[in-house]
This record gives sequence, C-alpha cells and structure tokens, in this order.
Amino acid sequence: MIEVKNLVKKYGDHTAVDHLSFQIEKGKIYGFLGPNGAGKSTTMNMITGYIASTEGTVSIDGHDILEEPEKAKKCIGYLPEQPPLYFDMTVLEYMKFAADLKKIPKDKKKSMIEEVMDMVKITDMKNRLIKNLSKGYRQRVGLAQAILGYPEVIILDEPTVGLDPKQIIEIRDLIKSLKQKHTVILSSHILSEVSAVCDYVLIISHGKLVASDTPDNLSRLAAGANNINLLVKGEKDIIRQHLLGIPGVKDITIDKKAGTEGWNITVSTEENIDIREDVFYKMAENHCPILEMQSRKVSLEEIFLELTEEENYDSSL
Repeated sequence: MIEVKNLVKKYGDHTAVDHLSFQIEKGKIYGFLGPNGAGKSTTMNMITGYIASTEGTVSIDGHDILEEPEKAKKCIGYLPEQPPLYFDMTVLEYMKFAADLKKIPKDKKKSMIEEVMDMVKITDMKNRLIKNLSKGYRQRVGLAQAILGYPEVIILDEPTVGLDPKQIIEIRDLIKSLKQKHTVILSSHILSEVSAVCDYVLIISHGKLVASDTPDNLSRLAAGANNINLLVKGEKDIIRQHLLGIPGVKDITIDKKAGTEGWNITVSTEENIDIREDVFYKMAENHCPILEMQSRKVSLEEIFLELTEEENYDSSL
C-alpha cells in the first residue's frame, strides 16, 4: 500500500530523515515511534505530500506522491497533531466543507457525513461552533475529517491527545475497527497505546529506522527478554552450580534478598527456550525450595529506550 525508498530530508546541514526505507501492507495498524526530533512528523509530512523530500520516493498504492499527487492523496486521510479546523464553522459546516474538498459525490455526501459523525460520536455536537468545543471533541472532529471519504490509508499523528480516559478507550476501539477496511499508521508518544492497538511497530532514531517488527517479536529480540527471575532458599554455590548445568542457561546473577533466607536470582537463557520445568525439578532434587518464579516480559517502553539510545543498533531486526 505504501512504499518508502531511501527517503531523505535535509534542512541546511541538518538531516532530519536519513535514507529511510520501509513498506506498509494493507489491512494492518502500524505504530510509528521515535523520540522527539527523531523525524516522525517530518516523515509523515513527506508521506502525505505536505512537504517534499530532499531525496527518495514515496509511493501510495502505486502512485508517486510528487509525480501523481492528486491520485496519491485520494488514498490518504490525515490527522495532524494539531487538527486542521476552522473555529468559526459549526461541526456540520466543517464536515460539508471537508467533503467538498475531498470531492465526495453529492448523492453520497449527506449519508457519509452522518455515518462518520456517528462513528466518532460527534453527532450531538453537529450544530455547535468548533471554537466552543472541548479539546477532546475538536480531536474527534479532526479524526472525522480524516476518515471522511473512507480513504485506503489513514494516518493519525497523536490521535488521543487531550482526550479523557473514557474517550481514549473509545478512540482506540475505533482505530482497531478501522483496519477492517483501511490501513492505519499511528504515531504516538503513549507506548502502551501502541502496544494495545498496533499489529506492527516501526521505531526511528536520528532519522533512521532502528527496528521494524511486531510488538511480540521486538520483545523477544530485545536484551533481557529471555530472563527468569527466581527467589530460592539454599546454599548459594549449590544453586549456582545446578542452574548453570541446565541446558539453555547462558548466565546467572545471585544476590541476597534483604530480610529473607532466599536469594534473588536472574537466569539468562538462549532464545526460544523455556527452562521453567527444568529449574523446578533441579532445585527440588537438591532441596532448594523455589519461593518465587517469574518469566520476564520486556515492555515496549524498555525496547524503545534500548533501541533509541544505542547509536549503532542493528536495523536489520
């Protein structure tokens, strides 16, 4: 659906986006992540044709965004971080204006506007001036204009900014439902939101792609993902000896847990190996009771920090 090849954007001597390449497939929700200044918004602006690239190409459903801008932009609905609203219009006036800009046929305009307003729950606000709406409702109006016309690709930059917790849940559910008919690209600083909504994650740092995979695979590949945390009673040397003898164990660290007779132990294992049963039987055989055992689950926040702090991270993941 979207193909980005060797995309570069320079502002004088500063390179905001540095030879970025990736592909977006139909029917999935993609999370676009990166620290402030990483080049996320610049990349989105180039994908939507809002700004031109210095080098490289962006193709939307086979149409180059610079060579065939009208055909390419027909495929895109875009919600910038600051929704493009006209405050002196009512919600309904604005929706009609957006429908005209998108050249929606007159015989379909009324029903489509009503359907989209109902979808994002702004029907009750249709006769209110936009300037009198709360920030959350303004965000919903911006989302409605992005969905209007049902473009194949919907790009959302921080779509839940300013919403209360109930509204955030409703918008997340709406975004999930969009993938039935649309491809969605979601930029967000709320990493839990990306974990909850997205099928695939793209992480950029310093204008370069540092990771591109599903949230589960990123967790598996991240440092520390294959750890087990234990609290065990017994002789330290005996525990260490028998844990290191279990196939698949790479390393262990043991520290005394204050206020208990047990040892805090972290066991690092090889990829895709589950040693929990082996650990249980080995400790039982040697009379070292296990008081606690937990498999470590790496959060997207930890992955994000790990990837964006390492300058030379292998971007082939």
